Amino acid sequence: MNPLLCFDDLPLFDQIHPEHVEPAIAELLDAANAALTHVTAPDFVANWNAIAGVLDVATERLSRAWGAVNHLNSVADTPELRAAYNVALPLITEFYTRLGADERLYAKYKSIPCDTLNAEQTQAHKNALRNFVLGGADLLGDARVHFAQIQERQAAVSQKFSENALDATDAFAYFATLDELAGVPDDIVQTALNAAQAEGQEGYKLTLKMPCYLPLMQFARSSSLRGKLYRAYVTRASDQSADNARQFDNSALIAELLTLRQQEATLLGHANFAALSVVPKMAESAQQVIAFLRDLAHRARPFAEKDLADLRAFAAEQLGLPDPQPWDWPYVSELLKEARYAFNEQAVKQYFPLPKVLAGLFQIVETLFDVQIQPDQASVWHPDVRFFRIERRTSQALPILLGQFYLDPGARNGKRGGAWMDDVRARWLRPDTGQLQTPVAHLVCNFANPVEGRPALLTHDDVTTLFHEFGHGLQHLLTQVNERDVSGISGVEWDAVELPSQFMENFCWEWSVLQNMTAHVDTGEALPRDLFDKMLAAKNFQSGMQTLRQIEFSLFDMLLHSAEQPFTDLMPLLRQVRDEVAVLQPPEWARTAHTFSHIFAGGYAAGYYSYKWAEVLSSDAYAAFEESMDSTGLPNLQIGEKFRQSILETGGSRPAMDSFKAFRGREPTLDALLRHQGMTLAGESATC
Repeated sequence: MNPLLCFDDLPLFDQIHPEHVEPAIAELLDAANAALTHVTAPDFVANWNAIAGVLDVATERLSRAWGAVNHLNSVADTPELRAAYNVALPLITEFYTRLGADERLYAKYKSIPCDTLNAEQTQAHKNALRNFVLGGADLLGDARVHFAQIQERQAAVSQKFSENALDATDAFAYFATLDELAGVPDDIVQTALNAAQAEGQEGYKLTLKMPCYLPLMQFARSSSLRGKLYRAYVTRASDQSADNARQFDNSALIAELLTLRQQEATLLGHANFAALSVVPKMAESAQQVIAFLRDLAHRARPFAEKDLADLRAFAAEQLGLPDPQPWDWPYVSELLKEARYAFNEQAVKQYFPLPKVLAGLFQIVETLFDVQIQPDQASVWHPDVRFFRIERRTSQALPILLGQFYLDPGARNGKRGGAWMDDVRARWLRPDTGQLQTPVAHLVCNFANPVEGRPALLTHDDVTTLFHEFGHGLQHLLTQVNERDVSGISGVEWDAVELPSQFMENFCWEWSVLQNMTAHVDTGEALPRDLFDKMLAAKNFQSGMQTLRQIEFSLFDMLLHSAEQPFTDLMPLLRQVRDEVAVLQPPEWARTAHTFSHIFAGGYAAGYYSYKWAEVLSSDAYAAFEESMDSTGLPNLQIGEKFRQSILETGGSRPAMDSFKAFRGREPTLDALLRHQGMTLAGESATC
């Protein structure tokens, strides 16, 4: 039996091997093509449920199998799996491109009587008609052929970009001496020693994986070591990489992607890819986004300039560094924060063992949203992966299953960097069986792994990341929508999809929440209140600089995709954006765009602004909780219920602005975002 063809329940991850990919995808594509032929026949009735019962059932099976392969390619990459993935990728791309542009299917959907649809189906139908247009269904002849070729090539180039970024990161290793690691936390040193010994090497193996790289940049006293790591990190996958890594250069792939995107936009009647990108989003135009980003940059700049002035003064007066280099800034920042607030991240980290953090996260979610989270059993792809179920309590003996999720917390070779949530399957009242299918999700992070028998320890930033991804998971898992294409995260505008995730981050700064999710790894003591107060005082440390950094990425992305002609060299535009926005300039040889996977391989092209756009929504939404908190700092549970019903349960079944207004009673404003980040001037107010 091919495990990719088993749809009885959950994916059989521990049984899936590269040799299963090609035959399974071929069989499922045959079935999907047969279903497409069937529903587009002249005598097939133009009925939503009838089409779903044939075509959607077939394509859902295909997407679930391919989703499992794609997931394994991201978290357990091997040369054999990569090869199988790349054989199947053009076949998958060709099918979905053809499906999205099939004029017979488009005509069938246009013929569906709208008065036969319920509210959820009406929204899904509206989205489907829009997506047919964006998928090239109105194109004819050579234009249709060219559009399909563009989609196939874009998929291949994006995948190669992602592979290069992963391989360039994994390829770097530096074996340091103990003297070079002066100032580095003990657990990082021990991990580096273990990694070297596992390879039979002397010294301490340093990598560019974030759990190793970031603490080294923050704490290593050796400027030369920081400089070595910094240069390797910011030149990954570029023409500036070390000689042994030049084969991973993404320069040509970036130029080709930009050309392909411009061609796609032109074929669909748009001036540029940015104009095309915003069509299904909340934003009305690329110009509106650019104006939003520049307005926010203007507000943040005075705070960023003060942040930098403080850093320069501290570096010169306390550290004897009159001219800090780019690799010095993280080190200077950490020491300034310690001096100003009398704590450091490593001290805080001891209070956040992963099991305790998970228990605290689950407790606040259970309390706010009236659910319970329990360990569950499933086939997994790595021993560290855990599986859980979310249930709704009832007055009856058995709770109601709402959804399930996998949690893959640790960094390792062969696993893509960063953190993300992805769906395994969606909630769906299946038209083939009449049974309700519950949703399942992946939650993936890249935290440090356990050392010497102790549990994995998280920085407070890691904790925030975990809450962020869980927010995405909640929208997918708590949905009460029965129509697959608009349930959970499906159908949600891309620039609103970060609302639940960024909303959940706020709870990481509530004392009433942190009390239940901290326990010192050695003593078991909860986080002391005085240490929390220091953390809270430092919450907006360098928020001005951090805001400008995100705006730099977002503005670069939007201007890059708004150009009249595709850029062949990114650097002039990047320098232009930095001159306009940034207060710190990197070296000429830095090539951070060459691993900017969000926009070149992750679906955020001309959409990276979504983080800041949705942060306006999430901050304003969280303000409703702040306004309702009692004297103990506990939020009003009725507000939690309203957020669940208005935002989480509705998914993409209605426009995101309608969901926001259903919760907040009005449109969002910038006030809460600026206040949360400590960037509010006296008497200032701004409407979004």
